[in-house]
Amino acid sequence: MGNPTGFLEFSRELPDKRPVRQRLRDFKEFIQPYSEEKLNQQASRCMNCGIPFCHNGCPLGNVIPEFNDAVYRKSWKEAYEILTSTNNFPEFTGRICPAPCETACVLGINQPAVVIEEIEKHIIEIAFEKGFVKARRPGVRSGKKIAIVGSGPAGLAAAAQLNYAGHSVTVFERDDLPGGLLRYGIPDFKLEKWVIDRRVKLLEEEGVVFKCNSHVGVNISLNDLLREYSALVLSGGSMDPRDLDIPGRELKGIHFAMPFLKQQNKRVAGRDIFPDSNIEGNIYPEELKAAGKNVVVIGGGDTGSDCVGTSNRQGAISVTQFELLPKPPGERTPFMPWPSYPMTLKTSSSHEEGCERDWAIATKEFIADGKGHLKGLKIVNLEWKFTEEGRPAQFVEVPGTERVIPCELALLAMGFLHPLQKGMISELGVDLDERGNVKAGERSFQTSISKVFSCGDMRRGQSLVVWAISEGRECAHKVDEFLMGNSFLESKDNSLLSKAV
Repeated sequence: MGNPTGFLEFSRELPDKRPVRQRLRDFKEFIQPYSEEKLNQQASRCMNCGIPFCHNGCPLGNVIPEFNDAVYRKSWKEAYEILTSTNNFPEFTGRICPAPCETACVLGINQPAVVIEEIEKHIIEIAFEKGFVKARRPGVRSGKKIAIVGSGPAGLAAAAQLNYAGHSVTVFERDDLPGGLLRYGIPDFKLEKWVIDRRVKLLEEEGVVFKCNSHVGVNISLNDLLREYSALVLSGGSMDPRDLDIPGRELKGIHFAMPFLKQQNKRVAGRDIFPDSNIEGNIYPEELKAAGKNVVVIGGGDTGSDCVGTSNRQGAISVTQFELLPKPPGERTPFMPWPSYPMTLKTSSSHEEGCERDWAIATKEFIADGKGHLKGLKIVNLEWKFTEEGRPAQFVEVPGTERVIPCELALLAMGFLHPLQKGMISELGVDLDERGNVKAGERSFQTSISKVFSCGDMRRGQSLVVWAISEGRECAHKVDEFLMGNSFLESKDNSLLSKAV
């Protein structure tokens, strides 16, 4: 590495953020870039480990020490080429990935880990600024046509790779603009949408065709796709949300998290929030806003955190977030050994902006105001019993803790069960796994219909954006092999990392 003692000279330092009071006034990104000196210092902390476990921690297998070294030497084009050899969209992962690579960083054993995610974001933004990022049009077309259903991170990655292999790729998106979860699930204060637009424009310049407002199985015929295309890739995500079936569920003011987040993203974009669809495809008739309300977010994950940040920016009176599970530990326990991803307490930027958080809470009933609207939640504290490995196993209600709290807007952010099965999946007739996801081979990505493949959350279940990109890349490799007999596309089997090892 360029500075073998950097990790001894400098400590981990995150970029500055705009002050909370200021950033709550808008929906813009608020994390500031490093100065050139700070970026150089943070890159120098990479240790030149004998075995870089960060490679394994990253689902994409990013070649991290090498791009850190290039950043330290200010060799920006080299850093960009190393980073994009394994990651199609570092501008996405550099903003919204929870950085499992950092939890596997060797330096993290006894010091704060290297700021890999921030360095990644700086590499790609500097590359765009310096003009290194250019459209890669394939020199020769194969004559094969591929349809990709869903333009989220998995679909975009598959499209980019398959187009680069020379196939003609068309992406079908049910929404009005491409991006999937990135467009209408992630708030703008974490990922401004010009970042997606910039990448989509590049993909279009490379030859990828996007067809929006194209709901396969509704206004796009499955039979036509199967007849006209050489292969079909299903990458529609996991969109069937987990519900809370308790008394009062029918009251007005109780909503799933995604329509709430999606509407706000449309407002920021200046687009009409109606018409829109709920999970069953029916028109969603109600405008959702937190202004002037006591908001309770049920679910302690990233989607819940996004609801917290959005509610505060909309002017909620109060924001509370509940989690059924007990409060995680602040540090690794013996059951979370390095370099595994630790289930420790995470405080997001949205939590920093103002939120009451509570764990081991069960919601027992939605309370009505007498006019069919929500006015409160009946909740109770839980006491958990743990396994010998320290995992929560069973709970009982704590006597005397039942109470009612005010709430005019309840947002259900408890995760997703599986992809929507009504419509395209049921009409297609592909096999499903025991969790209700599209069943496709762990290595082949092929479904029970030979020319139909699946990747991302639709195949593996709800997961991270970085996993979706990885799945899209791997699926593209297998589709290319299926069509051509072999593939030059990078995969985990023949990546730069594999060659180095």
